[in-house]
Amino acid sequence: MTCCEGWTSCNGVCLLILLILGVALNAVPLIFNLIEEDRFPQNPISCFEWWFPGIIGAGFMVIPATIMSLSATKRACCNNRVGMFLSSLFNVITVLGAAYCIWVSFQALLEGPLVCNSQGNSTANCKFSFKNLSAVHQESFDLQWYLNNSCIIETLNGFNNPTSSDTMAQHTIIHFSVFLGLLVVGILEVLFGLSQIIIGFLGCLCGVSKRSQIV
Repeated sequence: MTCCEGWTSCNGVCLLILLILGVALNAVPLIFNLIEEDRFPQNPISCFEWWFPGIIGAGFMVIPATIMSLSATKRACCNNRVGMFLSSLFNVITVLGAAYCIWVSFQALLEGPLVCNSQGNSTANCKFSFKNLSAVHQESFDLQWYLNNSCIIETLNGFNNPTSSDTMAQHTIIHFSVFLGLLVVGILEVLFGLSQIIIGFLGCLCGVSKRSQIV
């Protein structure tokens, strides 16, 4: 196995781990809300998990490259120039999906969970449009909603339940942990994807190893 095939195989394993991690992280706020509210549509932790950055961006869009790269372990379809070229091509999809995951996660970290939204904790206030997703608010870069817990203090007056502050704190921590994790997953997938694009083209140009024939 050449260095191109070895790195491709390693990339496949790493992408598989990141793929599973991305899907699991994206599912956390959805499952938490299902357990807490016993139904999906009401009171999610935020609007951004419904863009499925980990399930679609860091998940499904990474599957083709992962399968192609893992095949290098058995020296199958990556044991030729065409296979290495296809591994590079599929990793372009990986980079695009990971970039989508990064952008949605970045926006989620800037906006904060719905408990920080003065309009109320409901999906009715979520506007799902790419125009809305691309709007970056400069005043949100300091992450004050998490560092100072300011959103909990501001919205606490709107709740009569004395335990609501604990629920808000849970939502804030889960929101921050999930989307910070997805941001890291997306960045790592971009790095692995770009490296495989380069390695794939090198394998395509220079060739790969062949099974030795017993005479």
